[in-house]
This record gives sequence, C-alpha cells and structure tokens, in this order.
Amino acid sequence: MSQLPETRTPCSAEVIALPVAPRARGGLGVQRSARRLVLNPKYGSGPREVDVRYLWSGAPDAPTVIVQGGISANRDVTAPADAAPGWWQELVAEGAAIDLSGFRVLAIDWLTPAELGTATISSEDQADALVALLDALGIARAHAFVGSSYGAMVALAFAARHPQRVGRLVLLCGAHRAHPLSTAQRSVQRGIVRLGQQSGQLDEALALARQLAMTTYRGSAEFGRRFAGGPEWRGDRFHFPVEDYLEHQGRRFVERFDAERFLALSESIDLHDVAPEQVPLPATLIGFPSDRLVPLADLCELQRRLRGPATLEVVESPYGHDAFLKEPEQLAPLLREALR
Repeated sequence: MSQLPETRTPCSAEVIALPVAPRARGGLGVQRSARRLVLNPKYGSGPREVDVRYLWSGAPDAPTVIVQGGISANRDVTAPADAAPGWWQELVAEGAAIDLSGFRVLAIDWLTPAELGTATISSEDQADALVALLDALGIARAHAFVGSSYGAMVALAFAARHPQRVGRLVLLCGAHRAHPLSTAQRSVQRGIVRLGQQSGQLDEALALARQLAMTTYRGSAEFGRRFAGGPEWRGDRFHFPVEDYLEHQGRRFVERFDAERFLALSESIDLHDVAPEQVPLPATLIGFPSDRLVPLADLCELQRRLRGPATLEVVESPYGHDAFLKEPEQLAPLLREALR
C-alpha cells in the first residue's frame, strides 16, 4: 500500500479488503470489489470506518483515470462484454475515448451519511474516500479525474485537497458551486420527498421529485420537439404527452433509488463550495448552452478563477444537463484530447 504523509490527515486506508471478484473483458482486468477505509467526515465527530465499493477496470499497470458521474450514477461506468452496459459504456471501453486498453478506470459508488454515521455528506468526503482508495490500491497518482455533474464537483474538491494525487481534470456539467436557481429547484424536490415521508406516501413523493428533476435535466428544445402534441382525454381528465414520459421516469427511479440516499446526495450538491484558486491543475471544462442547472456563465467564472491552465469547450446539444450522457459522438474527441 502506498503511504504518502500529506494524505493522512483527512483520510487513511486499512489494508484489509473485502472479497475481490475479478472478471475479464478480452485481455482487460475488471475488478468489482470493496475496501474498508477510515475517513474523517467533514460533518462528523471523528474517524469512521466505511466500506467503499469500487470498480477498477482496464489494462493492468496502465495509468489510472478516475471517472465519476451524477448522484444517480454508480461505480458501473463500464462493464464486461457479457454484462449489461455501464452508464458511460460508449465512452469507457476498449478502443473508446477513455480507452481501457491504455488506461485503467477507477470508479466508486457514492457514499451516504448512513455509511459515515453522519447527518450530512460533503463532496470533500467523497474526494477523501477516493484518495484513501488510491492509497489502498497502491496508486500514488492518478493520470486524470473525469467528473460529470456531481462527479465534477467531487473532482474539484479532490484537486483542491489533494492536488499531488492527480495529473489533470476533465469537468463536464459541474462547477465550483451550485447555482442558486438550481438549489431552489432541488430544494423543492427535497421538500416533496420529506412531505412523502411524513404522509406515508414516500414512493409517490420520490417519483414526483424525480419527475420535477427531469424537467431540469433536459433542454427546452428537446421537450418542444418530443412532446408538442395536444392532450388526450383519458379516464377522468386530460393527459398531456409529456406526462407519460415523466411518470415512467418517476417509476423507474423509485425502483432503483432510496429516498434517504436521494435527499443526502441532492443536499451534498448544494453544500458544495470550492475556491477555484485552490486548484492548481490543468483542467478541461465542457459545458452545454442548453444546460440550465450549470449555466455556461458559471463555467466561464470557474475557468477564469482556476489557478491552473484551463480551457472551456462549449458543445451544442438539445439535451440540457443530460448532454454528457446523450452526446458520446461529440464528447469522444474532446475526451481523447483532454486525456492525451
């Protein structure tokens, strides 16, 4: 295990590992496992043991690239050929933009307050968990941290706290702080879920919160194109074309996501606040004009204030904040260049 003295204050790693489940994708190693680490949560009262679940996939001994997504993403950024595709499979695979034949990708499941024994979790806690995991895996320095949405926030927290542990940043749809209007929208979503907890209608409330979230993730142009038809009388009321889509998204979210996890990670986004001047690393920022959650103005401010050299790539897309999931062909050359 690599021991770097400067990383020991915020976090540390136990050498005891949970069982490893290695699988193969061609000649590439896929390790889906967990490590028991010791962290000092930002909002906690002292050290806490936690099991960090991770995926480590790619060419053995290749440079490590950390890849993290939004709050609903998990460690399965990519997957073996005989499994369901990962959430960024088109961009993280052998021969893809983040090429598993030349890199080894590391991703974790986001931690929650329940796992840390706290009421709240921060982007700094997630960053410290990744650093402790690097220690446990014997990785002195990652080649890059590619973060999207909440993952971009965690990447900035990581770089501000542990700049010696990563070479460069690639940040998609994420900035140094949450925009107040986006915080307002998420606050309403959390209020809906809390009302569901109090009323005994938690599933319905969580589904409704997700429906509201979907209206912030996607762009106006996409909704205008897909749902421009007139209403249909069904049962005892009119149903608008967009409602079926939103209700489907709500049901799917309830099937795979826990309300407490949603509340904690949504709040963690709005607590995030990193001074860009504390980040000395080279960075590539990628934003979308249709993204209403992370306006381009915030990315321009971030680019201007970062201490390290930074470029801002602006990509046109109708998909809003979700464009980082929906535009693999446009993103591939940008990622290749940023990681080169």
